[in-house]
Amino acid sequence: MAILTTERPGAVTATRAWLGVCAAMVAIAWGGNEFTPLLVMYKLNGLPLTAVDLLLFYYVFGIVPALLIGGPLSDRFGRRPLMLPAPLIAAAGSLLLAAGADSVPMLAAGRLLSGVALGLAMAVGGSWLKELSQPPFAEAVAGKGARRSAMSLTAGFALGAGVAGTLAQWGPLPDSTAYLVNATLCLATAFWVFRTPETVTRQADSGRLRDDLKIPAAGHRRFLRVAVPIALWLFTANATAYAVLPTLLLPRVQQAPIAFSALVTMVTLGCGFTIQSVARRIDRPGTARAAVVALVLLTTGMVMAAWTAATLSIWVTLLTAVVLGSGYGIGLVAGLQQIERIAGPKDLAGLTAVFYSVSYLGFGVPALLSALHSGAGFGYPAMYLVTAAITACCLALVAVNYRETT
Repeated sequence: MAILTTERPGAVTATRAWLGVCAAMVAIAWGGNEFTPLLVMYKLNGLPLTAVDLLLFYYVFGIVPALLIGGPLSDRFGRRPLMLPAPLIAAAGSLLLAAGADSVPMLAAGRLLSGVALGLAMAVGGSWLKELSQPPFAEAVAGKGARRSAMSLTAGFALGAGVAGTLAQWGPLPDSTAYLVNATLCLATAFWVFRTPETVTRQADSGRLRDDLKIPAAGHRRFLRVAVPIALWLFTANATAYAVLPTLLLPRVQQAPIAFSALVTMVTLGCGFTIQSVARRIDRPGTARAAVVALVLLTTGMVMAAWTAATLSIWVTLLTAVVLGSGYGIGLVAGLQQIERIAGPKDLAGLTAVFYSVSYLGFGVPALLSALHSGAGFGYPAMYLVTAAITACCLALVAVNYRETT
């Protein structure tokens, strides 16, 4: 893969080249998470609880293929051809969600498209953003691309949830207004992406695509024993904070349940976003320091989730969201920085895709816990104590592999 040093006519200047990709990632992540605070609305409107939780997970079926295929394709054909459709696909997904409030199949289709767009944004946009954050487009600063990628996604997740929850609670057309706002934003950012300079030359002798899909670095000891144990809990933490706990607290927040769900989401992701800016101070190259700190917070957060489920306290819920969001924020940056150290130029997009694919499995946890609760009668406090024990095992694995070995 070669890095270009020239810009297209009419492209943005090199020092600001990353802003267009950043804006598109924010808008797409906004669309991916605007559905989350509305889970409560759909449940109150009569859709089955487990079906709604599964809708949260459905977009993983769009994310994972887009992650795994989009990255290698962008290495082959360039970042722009793969990233440019992403905000358009996100807009289409939002429009389906706006039109399908009473239809599970339409909601599922909208979530699927939102997932495809988000997968492309993470794998292709994240790699593009890293390349635009280094020479010849910017000064070389270790970890800058990873932090910009993590913060763009987290900012979009938080803004999408906050705006959607507010509009659904107090705005006009509660089932659709938030989605229409996002569709407009996505269309606007597509133009900005078009003007962003390419960083990858198209390969003349590209070989077989299935060879490009192979990611040898995914078997790296550091990836398996440090990055993967973090990835498993990133979106498990978020799904716990803003998909499970607000539903459990419905009897306590009957006056504004959707707004409360949005508040919990904003607190979770706001803490995640804020702490990412200082995560580099926690990280120490050659160690798993940031990963250990993240997993300590995530283990503590799962214990607090059990406490919340037992007490149904609003204040404990918000405190749990702070802890889980902070663990998510540090863990996301820690995982991406581990990948930057492990991957070569040809492996970066693919290894990032594997990392995110593992992390998004966490959005299946609410549906799993709901099924265990309704089908087998397990209580949420007990289930979250078991979850905390498993998180602690991952913490122990990372601690054992604390220092890099050659």
